[in-house]
Amino acid sequence: MAETRMQQADAYTLILAAIDEGIYRPGDRLVESELAERFGVSRTPIREALQRLETQSLLSRDGRSLIVASLDHNQLAELYVVRAELEGLAARLAARHATVEEVRVLRDMVAADRRLVDDPAALSRANKRFHKQIHLASHNRFLVQQLDLVHRSMALLATTSLAAEGRGDEALDEHGAIVEAVARGDGDGAAAALKTHISHAFETRLKLESGDRRRQGP
Repeated sequence: MAETRMQQADAYTLILAAIDEGIYRPGDRLVESELAERFGVSRTPIREALQRLETQSLLSRDGRSLIVASLDHNQLAELYVVRAELEGLAARLAARHATVEEVRVLRDMVAADRRLVDDPAALSRANKRFHKQIHLASHNRFLVQQLDLVHRSMALLATTSLAAEGRGDEALDEHGAIVEAVARGDGDGAAAALKTHISHAFETRLKLESGDRRRQGP
């Protein structure tokens, strides 16, 4: 029984990671047999993982097939509203509870990530690690759980806003402002800096998507 639960968890984690990494993108069809072969897992845990992902709205039905879900404009806006509020709270709590070591790690992350500005995919992965570290620094397990759900839905975004020209440097400057507010113990400042960061990311994403629609034509 324990082995079965582990296989289910592994299948779920593997499929979720593949979506997050862009191996499967919005609109892609997921087939049990193909997934089982790719990941070396039997079809039963794959089937149960797909059902779980569907209940979390990460997959949707297209006839009898399951496809990776996509977010429409309203869903995207709703997601960013929730993300800004929860991440702002995480930054506020981090300013209150983060240890000296956690602040040092956050500063090191910002410095190291400067080397990735010309690689949007790598910077996107680093960005996720930075935000996760802010979440953990809040020292509130329930908030971390809710933010995990939000960031799971972020995996449905086919592109990263960090690919926009100049956005990488701007985002890292914003990360730096968040960290310094946390280091000062300035909860209001940390929350405001993080909400501004999310707002800029959303604005950039809207501009990118608007550009894509113009290129596609009427």
